[in-house]
Amino acid sequence: MSHNVALFVTCLTDQFYPQVGVAVTKILQKYDCQVSFPQDQTCCGQPFFNNGFHEEAAKLAKRFIEIFESYDYIVTPSGSCCAMVREQFHQLFHHDAEWGPRMEAVRAKTFEFVEFLDRVVKADLKGLKLPEPGSFTYHYTCHQRGLGLKDESVKLLQQIDGVTFVPLEKTDQCCGFGGTFAVKYPAISEAIVDDKVRCIENTHAGTTVCNDAGCTMNISGMCHRKGVKTDVKHVAEILADAMGIDTARL
Repeated sequence: MSHNVALFVTCLTDQFYPQVGVAVTKILQKYDCQVSFPQDQTCCGQPFFNNGFHEEAAKLAKRFIEIFESYDYIVTPSGSCCAMVREQFHQLFHHDAEWGPRMEAVRAKTFEFVEFLDRVVKADLKGLKLPEPGSFTYHYTCHQRGLGLKDESVKLLQQIDGVTFVPLEKTDQCCGFGGTFAVKYPAISEAIVDDKVRCIENTHAGTTVCNDAGCTMNISGMCHRKGVKTDVKHVAEILADAMGIDTARL
């Protein structure tokens, strides 16, 4: 069954990890999805919302709704931005007679990438094989847990031939990014990510899988500063490797 999907790429993915957006698009196409990229999309309003600027956040949220409401599904590679749509949009518009119903319709069809593969596409990755075998650990991001995701990414990875999975200590612990939290409380943020990277180092995994661009930036930055040798990648990049997908361009 074909699905009409709009890619919500998010600000950080677009600016720092565009290959993830390419990977998500091409993987969804392999599962018979018709993927569109609305050119007018911008921020979902999360930075404004998290800092108490709800009026400004609502303006961006309305723009998001207008741009994406015509699609059957909205898929994003970011758990945090998905959580903004699914959780915070409700706080902005649940009392609004005009925007409330439109917001609820958009909330219901917005999915994080792995969630969409697991719950809508019901992807079966058995038979896939990595070009080179490797060891992988996985960072459970806070917002993905908030969306109700548990071991879906790990289960997808474990279906792929060539993946050796190494569990991470303190799986329920934040990486310390927290959006502007890392800017407001840098010492606390640094202490949290330092401990997270210590846990990653103890796995000796060649790749750390992280499905949120902000967390990826935070973790990879501390890994670099600490000299911890691990590549921090989105699960879509791993799946693309196993599928022989070129993520350099669409």
